[in-house]
Formats: sequence, C-alpha cells, structure tokens
Amino acid sequence: MNPQVEAVVIILALIACFLVIAFFLIPGMFAWLRRLWSPAFFAWLEPLVFWIDNRRRQEILLQPFPTQWREYLQKNIPNYSLLSGADQAKLRNLVQIFVAEKHWEGCRGLQVTDEMKVTIAGHASLLVLGMSNNFFPRVKTILIYPGGFRVPRDPQMADLSTEGGTMPVLGQAVHRGPVILSWPDIVNPRNEAGTPMNLVIHEFAHQLDMQGGPADGTPLLSSRKLQKKWRRVMKQEYDRLIEESKEGRTTLLDAYGAANEVEFFAVASECFFEQPVEMKRQHPELYAVLARYYRQDPATRWLQHSSY
Repeated sequence: MNPQVEAVVIILALIACFLVIAFFLIPGMFAWLRRLWSPAFFAWLEPLVFWIDNRRRQEILLQPFPTQWREYLQKNIPNYSLLSGADQAKLRNLVQIFVAEKHWEGCRGLQVTDEMKVTIAGHASLLVLGMSNNFFPRVKTILIYPGGFRVPRDPQMADLSTEGGTMPVLGQAVHRGPVILSWPDIVNPRNEAGTPMNLVIHEFAHQLDMQGGPADGTPLLSSRKLQKKWRRVMKQEYDRLIEESKEGRTTLLDAYGAANEVEFFAVASECFFEQPVEMKRQHPELYAVLARYYRQDPATRWLQHSSY
C-alpha cells in the first residue's frame, strides 16, 4: 500500500476510535469533572461538545406536539396543570425529545402505547424541568411490564418475600442501563401504606443519582456550598426517618426510604413533587435543599392552585 494512503487510513481509523470512545465516555467525564471543578465552566462548554445532540433535538422539536399527547399529560400528570404556560411548553419539549431518544420495549407481551410513553416521559421530564440539557443520557431503554416483576435480591435490602435469590419489585433503575417499570403502578400510584407515590419519579431520581457514578444518595450538585448543606440535611433527615420507622410512627416520607441513603433520596424526591406543601411544613430544610437541586418550588405551585 502507498505510504501516504496507509497514513491516511491510520489517521481515519484513529479518528473513528476517538469518536466511538468519546460517545461513551464524554457524558461520564463531564459528570466526573463537574464534581471536581466549577459547574459554571461546563454550562457554556457543554453546547460546544454536544452540538450534534442539540442539532438532532432541534429537528425533533420541529414536529408539532400531538394533540392526543397533550391530553395524556393533562390526564396522567397532575403536576402538568399546575405549571405556568412557559413551563408547560418546556415540559412538552422535554417529553417530545425523551420519547424520540429512548428505546421503548414491552415485556411479557405488553404492547407499548403512546400513552405509556408520554406518561412516563412526562413524569421523568418533570424532574429535570428546572435543569438545562439533562435528558438522562445514560438511559437508552425503557422496559415496561404489565405488573410487578422479580429481580436479583439486593444484599443490602431485607426483604421477607425473597424467593430463590430474587425479590419482587415494581420498578428498577440500572446503572448505565435501562429503567424498568410496572405500568399499572404508574397509573394507579399507591404504596403499601395507601399514600401517594410516583414510581417514575422514584426510579428516575435514582438515574439522576447515578449520573456521576454508582448511586450513593447524592446527585451532581451545583456548588460546594450546596454539597456541604446537602450532606448535613440529608444525614439528619435520613437518621430521623430511621428512628421514626423503628418506633412505628406514621411518617410523611415513605418508610422505604429508611433502607439506605440511595432509597432515601428517591423517596424524598417523590414526596417533594407529590406532597410538596406537607414536606415544606414538616421538613423545611429537606424541602429547601431539594428545591435548590431541582430548581423548582412545587409547594408554591400547589398553593396557587388549591385551598391549602
């Protein structure tokens, strides 16, 4: 082979390898560097790095938002009607991108419908409504079951229903993998205590937690000051839930959050969006750090549209 041609082939091969590696590593590298350096620096750098994704998303948004999809949001996302017109429009954009970018798969013969996609996308997008350019990049696939399912037992969880090394669940968020959900428990959201729950918010809160690495109960935070306050408040509230659960007290936060710090963050996120007024009254510091992280104030939205 001609030496010049060979050199060109090698260069092209190296460029191809770099692009493949960058595709998988850049989101993780950004998440890791955010923890070590100024988040503000990456706020302007990200559009330069992810311009291909941004261009594709702009093309997605050129398509009109289906009227039926808007009806699904109004019917299945209670928070949607509480949003301002601008935030409703932003949520619809997020939903449109989310539905287009994820691979959807029904399990046990379940046929995935647009209503399922839009409902799941709506709840998940609510979490990142106040953030910029967070489209759950690590989540490529959504698996939907027609009911609960079993997964390998978590050694950190005490579950009396463990059977053959597996345990029953309604949802699961896999690190660098899919989110798995039971559809009936999304449209009929009640936990064992009969209090409101939000399965999608719970599992996607885990995904936010895992954007900087394996889940530990602390997602990527915007400043060291918030990190310091987060650690103090979360430990205090987590310990409080453990103590109240041991004493058998009725708690606003689902007692499942006492299992570990990871579940506590997910449970607290559910409560933040589903019972924000009560959380702000009973757990003001916890509400405050979650409001700073999510950059939203759902309690005010609820109060403006209710008789509290």
